[in-house]
Amino acid sequence: MRLEDLKPGAVVRGLDPIGPATVAVVTAHGAEVVEVFYKRADGRAASELLYRSDEDRLDLSSAGRAWAFDGDGALFRLAAEAQRIRLAHLFDPLLAVHTSDVEPLPHQITAVYEEMVRGVEDGKEQPATRS
Repeated sequence: MRLEDLKPGAVVRGLDPIGPATVAVVTAHGAEVVEVFYKRADGRAASELLYRSDEDRLDLSSAGRAWAFDGDGALFRLAAEAQRIRLAHLFDPLLAVHTSDVEPLPHQITAVYEEMVRGVEDGKEQPATRS
């Protein structure tokens, strides 16, 4: 980007370390230097003297929204469902039972979720026995 491209209202990256800045006023001081007053991403005003050697770090960007909602809806639903499944055990400790096609009897649920899992959590894993 050239110094001559800096105009009021332009959104420029590289001017401020926080993020893109919106140029408010540009004052030329000869052919090699401009003074730029700009609004930072956090809303504060700042100014800087820019030289020809600074042109490499500046990039003119579009004045778009910080957030866009034009992404793929199917991918969003997939990610949301994956996150829901990942966190589901926090809300439903018997999730494996409720989401399976098997309908266990009450004594089976007690045996697995109250006896075996408690033993594993306590570090007293019980050996498997066959009847």
